[in-house]
Amino acid sequence: MADTPDFARFLPDAVHRSVRPGTALLRLETTHAREGILDGAWWPRSRDIGAELPSLISALTEHLGPVTRVGLDGSAWDGLPTRVVVDGRVVHIDSFPVGDDTVLITRGERDLFSLLLVPPDTSPDAARAAMARAVRADNVTGAGQILLDTGSDTPPAPT
Repeated sequence: MADTPDFARFLPDAVHRSVRPGTALLRLETTHAREGILDGAWWPRSRDIGAELPSLISALTEHLGPVTRVGLDGSAWDGLPTRVVVDGRVVHIDSFPVGDDTVLITRGERDLFSLLLVPPDTSPDAARAAMARAVRADNVTGAGQILLDTGSDTPPAPT
């Protein structure tokens, strides 16, 4: 686990370790069940999609195979492009009113993964709680409710 990049932490071993902004926490099941609502969580450092998305796509591609599309709420990001090139591959960016709390990842043509999006300015404790809850295999709570329940939808108090 020591060689794992900061942007990729995988369950179950790392779920309780320190999670920092820029982390993709993924629940990648080896079965087809995929019973939980969410397949993972992502805590970007900023709202600069050009700076944040390539690391996420690289981490996902390593474990899922080629990512073809990413769906985001366009109003939540600075300068959302229609496509990005990551590791020599074109990934199309779809702007959906899915809510600022979800990122939709498409592998191939129809295989969809849904990630909780933890707002960049979330406190570390709230972010860890939200991410841990999102990746539980038995999770039946939607992204927005997880953020509300964990306090991740409110910015941390000024220090």
